[in-house]
Amino acid sequence: MENTLLVALSRQMSLERQIDIIANNVANTNTNGFKASKSLFEEYLNTGAHEDNFSVSDRRVSFVQDRAAYHDFGQGPNEKTGNPLDVAIDGKGFIAVQTPQGERYTRDGSFQINAQGQLVTTGGNLVLGTNGPIVFQPTDKDIVISGEGTITVREGIVTQFDSIRGKLKLVKFDNPQRLTKEGSNLYAAPAGTATQPDLASRVNQGFVEKSNVSAVAEMTRMMEVMRTYQSVASLMQQQSDLRKNAIQMLADVPA
Repeated sequence: MENTLLVALSRQMSLERQIDIIANNVANTNTNGFKASKSLFEEYLNTGAHEDNFSVSDRRVSFVQDRAAYHDFGQGPNEKTGNPLDVAIDGKGFIAVQTPQGERYTRDGSFQINAQGQLVTTGGNLVLGTNGPIVFQPTDKDIVISGEGTITVREGIVTQFDSIRGKLKLVKFDNPQRLTKEGSNLYAAPAGTATQPDLASRVNQGFVEKSNVSAVAEMTRMMEVMRTYQSVASLMQQQSDLRKNAIQMLADVPA
């Protein structure tokens, strides 16, 4: 296959990857705490032809390589819900949760209490405090979550008093780009990664952080990528037509 078609094909493959990423961003425009992904590409130069072969065309060919996808951890807007179990994080921290696969991390602070009195995510995963899962008593009321994440309740029926049910486990990472996205708006840290307590972030009770995806911007990018994809496809078709015409002309030359 000619270099022109190979280069165009590498570009198409990278554009398809970009389309998938943009489509996923758009699909999660209304997902609480969702962070957009961006695609990263680089130029790949193949090895040049040997001097004793094809000396006239001895040159490097530049291909497009899908380097990686990275996370945009920019802050999303906070939306007021009035639900005392909802929290939004102002800062770079994550809330630790316990899943069947181990400890995971999220920015989605839309929580609820299950039948066992445990604080859980909408997916049913246990929300972790600094001393383990956070558990409420049936008589607890007037839940207050401080800016540091400390959860206080009004306890008792006849005699009421304040009790602390735990403190949200807020963590941070030296390099959050190493986190891997999983389902249910969760992130997994690489094996052996040590988490650090996040003392800088603040917790806002009664709010949730919305997605940081701009639907308008993503749809604009999608249209640009689609136009580029169509242009590359047109170039490949033109190159194919040129080859067919050249072959036909050679076939028509008298022997």
